Amino acid sequence: MAFENLGDREKKVLACLISHYVSSADPVGSRTIANKFKPGISPATIRNTMQDLEEMGLVQQPYTSAGRVPTDAGYRLYVDSLLGPELLTETEKQLIDNCVSRGGGVDAVLEQTSRVLAELSSQLGVGISPKLDDSILSRIELIQMAEGKVLVVLAFRSGLARTILVEVDASFGLRELSDMSQVLNEKLAGLSLGHIHSTIKERLADSGGNPRLLRLFVDSDSDVWKNVAPGRMHVGGAENIVNQPEFANREKLHDFMKLLDDRNGLIELFREYEETDGGIVITIGAENRAREIQSCSIVSASYEAGSTTGTIGVIGPTRMPYGRLVSLVRYAARRLSRVLKIG
Repeated sequence: MAFENLGDREKKVLACLISHYVSSADPVGSRTIANKFKPGISPATIRNTMQDLEEMGLVQQPYTSAGRVPTDAGYRLYVDSLLGPELLTETEKQLIDNCVSRGGGVDAVLEQTSRVLAELSSQLGVGISPKLDDSILSRIELIQMAEGKVLVVLAFRSGLARTILVEVDASFGLRELSDMSQVLNEKLAGLSLGHIHSTIKERLADSGGNPRLLRLFVDSDSDVWKNVAPGRMHVGGAENIVNQPEFANREKLHDFMKLLDDRNGLIELFREYEETDGGIVITIGAENRAREIQSCSIVSASYEAGSTTGTIGVIGPTRMPYGRLVSLVRYAARRLSRVLKIG
């Protein structure tokens, strides 16, 4: 359904219907629109218009004698063509600014950002750390832990850091680990993680490093590579989802929480929607490929952290205040990029 095919009356009624349904979660009747929005149209005309919108697939009647609710197609048309920007208050901007500028590293900032997005949106706030393949390694350290375990610390120019605890078949002294750290830094610092992973055998050949320690990095199946590559997901406001009337159905709630537990799957889902220019992406209902959230919408935007990008956003029922959420997510993404944009 093209926006141009709707007359002014259909546009007005659809916008009023969606606005009321988002705030009430109740099917909307013609008299409600006539009384609340006073569009200058009689209830009878509104009723006929709603019937036309239903035939167009933009609204539906959940059960006989009920009012109408928007369909995914109705929301999509509304978002693409009828949605107006909503200004954030200075208090809301300040809350976001305080979280983003608090410091403590990228993951700490994303944790706070997901929480503030949840608080301000009453939805689920999500922060995905940058893809490490493009991250530039600045330092690597090996630290002896308990016998048979070594902690590998990777620090990146973007401010990200990863620690991986790996098992080794022998104990190593402080000198051995220090010497190996020096070798690794000489050979690998200043390169992207993806480049390191694809060329590490050649780079460490004849390096003079301890052969048993070298295996931790040269072996492509090493725990180092298995655990460092995936991004991290930070989530805030799970209780907001539980309290939404759409999730009164326990089976639907169970499916959603199961997806939430599959962090890697949700990370990949968000990255499918990543826009390199920092634009807003809105996916509605069945547009989401994950079955568990096909009654939900995602509003997301990418941010920059050095030479890499990550994603933030909110997830909630399709019955969400899109204009407000777009403003929240866009502002937070821009602030993150400004703070994290390091060389």
